[in-house]
Amino acid sequence: MLYHWLYPLSGSVPLFNVFRYITFRSFLAFIVAFVVSLLWGKRFIALMKLKQFGQSIREEGPESHKKKKGTPTFGGVFILGSTFLACLICGNLFSFPLLLTLFVTASYFFLGGLDDYFKVLLKNSKGVSARQKLAWQFATAILASFVMVKFNIIDTKLYLPFLKDPIVDLGWGYVAFASLVIVGSSNALNLTDGLDGLAIGPTITSAATLGVLAYFAGHVEFANYLLIPHVPDVGELLVLAAAVIGAGVGFLWYNAYPAEIFMGDVGSLSLGGALGTIAVLTKNEFLFVLIGGIFVIEALSVILQVASFKTRGKRIFKMAPIHHHYELKGWPETKVIVRFWIISLIFAILALATLKLR
Repeated sequence: MLYHWLYPLSGSVPLFNVFRYITFRSFLAFIVAFVVSLLWGKRFIALMKLKQFGQSIREEGPESHKKKKGTPTFGGVFILGSTFLACLICGNLFSFPLLLTLFVTASYFFLGGLDDYFKVLLKNSKGVSARQKLAWQFATAILASFVMVKFNIIDTKLYLPFLKDPIVDLGWGYVAFASLVIVGSSNALNLTDGLDGLAIGPTITSAATLGVLAYFAGHVEFANYLLIPHVPDVGELLVLAAAVIGAGVGFLWYNAYPAEIFMGDVGSLSLGGALGTIAVLTKNEFLFVLIGGIFVIEALSVILQVASFKTRGKRIFKMAPIHHHYELKGWPETKVIVRFWIISLIFAILALATLKLR
């Protein structure tokens, strides 16, 4: 909004020329999202307590979690609300990559909100059925991916982190591949959201990494120098990434152990969708496995646990997702959280290091 209102006036007011720069607007988006999230969060938590919108807890989970029953949920509302507002104020709304990512995020936001509403209303942990949830997620992802390909926003080639040339061109098959990345990212982050502050830490590191990659991919000189695909206008996603980071830090103020509010599916599904869409738009679908390594590990732990139990009748882990396994092994919750944050930061650094290894 400021970009559209103030930058055109830069001819008469030179100071407004700063709104031309994505980096300036990204810093501004971070500040706006952080302040709004921090201020709104306190009032939002009070409202959730007043409405008695508390989280139900799995009976088979760690015993220490029983005391969390009734903790307000729907925290994703003020994370994403702050993010959307920051993008509206600081973003270039003519950027198709930004609009597509906001579309996916908003769609998953409504899905997660509906899921959380059913859980709170029915006082159980079921919510929207898995089949309905996947149908919604794939419908959104397929539509977004189709638009990306149809209007040549991105190409349909696949790139590996250590190679400068594409390995294959999927053609229209890329729509299915991109959809799997987006839906997988959304559900993997959702599985990670099980401890106080656990999911938002890797979300922040992943958003920061993808934001940097988006800026490089959108800048033709940087892209050519780093031998990465150039995607016009994708640099605008740095503004969105900065907004997610700012809103996430504001949320962490209240979600840090012991949490005053939980993210809920309204936050985890939408944030995961946003990260997956950015990965697709920046052509980092495979590198995203490393960037979001914590999410991948959490998702794989569930897949392996289910597969092992169905085929062998035995469990690999004490409980899945894997963060509960370490809790049941005796690790304090805070130790699990902080160690997962550290691993997430290491993954982010390694992902950025691959830029010089092509």
